[in-house]
Amino acid sequence: MAEIINLRTRRKQAARETARTRADANAAQHGLSKAQKELAKARSEKSARELDGHKRDPDRS
Repeated sequence: MAEIINLRTRRKQAARETARTRADANAAQHGLSKAQKELAKARSEKSARELDGHKRDPDRS
């Protein structure tokens, strides 16, 4: 006997799979996620602040 399936559920599953495939392709194409970009930016800003904090003041002798 054939298996009974809900067509609406199957359509939703197909749409999710298509969206997931598209999202994976976009992620590979565009690189990092927004959170990863923000983390990298915050780390670079922090390291720049720390480096500037260690510089000697040329006005003081």
